Amino acid sequence: MKPITIKNVKTILTEPDNIRLVIVKIETSEPGLYGVGCATFTQRPTAVAAAIEDYLKPFILGKNVADIEDIWQSSYVSSYWRNGPVLNNALSGVDQALWDIKGKMANMPVYDLLGGRAREAAPVYVHASGNSVEEVGDRVESFIEKGFHHIRIQMATPGYATYGNGKSNIPQSEQAAPDKKNVLDGPIPTESFLREYKEGKTYTHPGGIFEPKPYMRSALSLFEYIRERFGYGLEILHDVHERIPPILGVWFAKEVEKYQLFFLEDLFSPEDNEYFKMVRNQTSTPIAMGELWNSPHEIIPMIKDRLIDFIRIHMSQVGGITPAKKITAMGELFNVRTAWHGPGDTSPVGHAANLMLDINAYNFGIQEAAIPGERTKEMFPGFPEIKNGMMWPNGKPGLGIDIDEEMAKKFPFKEREFGGAWDTVRRADGSMVKP
Repeated sequence: MKPITIKNVKTILTEPDNIRLVIVKIETSEPGLYGVGCATFTQRPTAVAAAIEDYLKPFILGKNVADIEDIWQSSYVSSYWRNGPVLNNALSGVDQALWDIKGKMANMPVYDLLGGRAREAAPVYVHASGNSVEEVGDRVESFIEKGFHHIRIQMATPGYATYGNGKSNIPQSEQAAPDKKNVLDGPIPTESFLREYKEGKTYTHPGGIFEPKPYMRSALSLFEYIRERFGYGLEILHDVHERIPPILGVWFAKEVEKYQLFFLEDLFSPEDNEYFKMVRNQTSTPIAMGELWNSPHEIIPMIKDRLIDFIRIHMSQVGGITPAKKITAMGELFNVRTAWHGPGDTSPVGHAANLMLDINAYNFGIQEAAIPGERTKEMFPGFPEIKNGMMWPNGKPGLGIDIDEEMAKKFPFKEREFGGAWDTVRRADGSMVKP
């Protein structure tokens, strides 16, 4: 039987709802047979597109679509240097598209190719944020009424930019100016910043001012309020987003233990992985980490030493389904559960790929969910349904999702200040804070 080969590789750049998405479409020598994959790195999307078009596409054209493992391994080392987010995301787009094709050839969902179902649907968590404990609480209540049982809670810290409260990526000029009245107990921003704010200039601190201790105290007050209002039957999660000094992170993990979080996320940056040993020795707060990891050399020790409880990998960031399924299997052996990264800048194709592993993996923990905009849902037919607090597969062959290419062309990338880089957040003295 003549093998089916890769005939063409397309890179589709689109922005239906203000998030830049990168989709790979592989066309085959079999008429009408193609696959789609997620290569979305929303802060550097055109770099990923160049990696696909200039390097991966000529390398894989003509290869047998059945040889996913060989294509992944040979592509992985074809640049010699590897494990960077640009090359990994490019490789992910190809890898996911090949799994989509293989599922269509077998007339099976990808989770069946991986060994079948371990569950019918994947419980998800959603994001509740606000500028006060009451506002967050009302948002939580609205999600509970819709059937969600796992909810990530984030709240603005008065006077400061705060990750996850809906304002962290809004320029400081659109936020309230910091002053002594609304700062909890931290330092006052520098005079130069206040002067720039009054003059409408925010180039020094485009992402706003952040201080660790005011943030931690406001977060603790939020946890206390949510537990008093809703009790301990609700599963709550929280994302530190690597912003606080490591030793304060150790203290914070101990302080939140009494609130029984489902997990505490991104307590440290990848550069500070060793601090997780201190946390594990001092508290039983469940820890989630991984969306910033690219390399197996970062991931393996954290699983092997049981320093995390949930692995939060962004699947395209590590190279797609092929490496993610191996990391999942390792996690099962060490009783580390999966919690794939799944915000809005995971494309709908990426969400569908996450779901394939969610359904198959015995050590699945939770899935982050993003509620798509109407244009996004229309552009990506087959977007997994979310109901009763769970994400449900549609049972279609492959990844079960597609992209409307003609519609995608109508929503090209918009120009962005600084190329769309993550806003710089700084301390009150002007020094940089990790995002």
